[in-house]
Amino acid sequence: MPILADKNTRVLIQGITGNEGRYHAGLMKAYGTRIVAGVTPGKAGQAVEGIPVFDRIADVRRVSPIDATVLFVPPRLALPAVVEAVENLIPLIVFLPEGFPLQDALKAREMVREAGLTMIGPNCPGLLVPGQALLGVLAVHHARPGRIGVLSRSGTLTAAICQNLFKKGYGQSTVVGLGGDPVIGSSFSELLLRFENDPGTDAVVLVGEPGGAMEEDAADLISAGRVKKPVVAYIAGSAAPEGKRMGHAGAIIRGGKGTIRGKIEALKGAGVPVAVVPWEIGDLLRDRGIPVDQ
Repeated sequence: MPILADKNTRVLIQGITGNEGRYHAGLMKAYGTRIVAGVTPGKAGQAVEGIPVFDRIADVRRVSPIDATVLFVPPRLALPAVVEAVENLIPLIVFLPEGFPLQDALKAREMVREAGLTMIGPNCPGLLVPGQALLGVLAVHHARPGRIGVLSRSGTLTAAICQNLFKKGYGQSTVVGLGGDPVIGSSFSELLLRFENDPGTDAVVLVGEPGGAMEEDAADLISAGRVKKPVVAYIAGSAAPEGKRMGHAGAIIRGGKGTIRGKIEALKGAGVPVAVVPWEIGDLLRDRGIPVDQ
């Protein structure tokens, strides 16, 4: 099965009665995602797009198991929502909101990891299993089922990469937008290991940004031989001046670390080809001998 979710994943939406939750619940359901319920305190008994609404996650669990939850809640309410999801041991937490305070993000990540759960985000577009499930707000128009995994720190570029793969004849096994904040639930390295163990994935596309050390850590993992499947990469923001924020809170270069040059050198040193522009990704896969989908 795909690395995080599939067509059988039973999905909860926290904050389903808000404008964003209501709108995207409809899109997720229309795509085929198996949404079992929504939760908004004080709104029990309502329905959104035919999806029943409950006050608490515990109330949902009395009528249905939950495999994943997607958060459409304001930043000030996000930590309590994560706490509730962790207390109910929901295996996958997809944390979409941006503007989450750093201290709260640290608490959320620690709680999730101590409980042995998985969190994607915050400040992320979620994940997509083409033809099976959408958990978040990723564009689906140019995604199709296939055998290429996509891991991206950039929500916007994720759609562009999928479009390029589509044009070159490659479908995707799972597409994950990790999030652009300094503290996020899952790293490139953690998810690369999941793809390595996924029989439905032949190669992985890694889309990085300035700032942080996730790309360098991934390069170390590959160099150590723990990821044997082909990986190709693109690092956004090659024109970013050092010391400047470029879009995401995590895209800041400090102390000479996290530079575009350092990331590219580390990846190339690990044998990972790095595209100069996003539309070279499909060609790099072809050069690595990855066959297009039939």
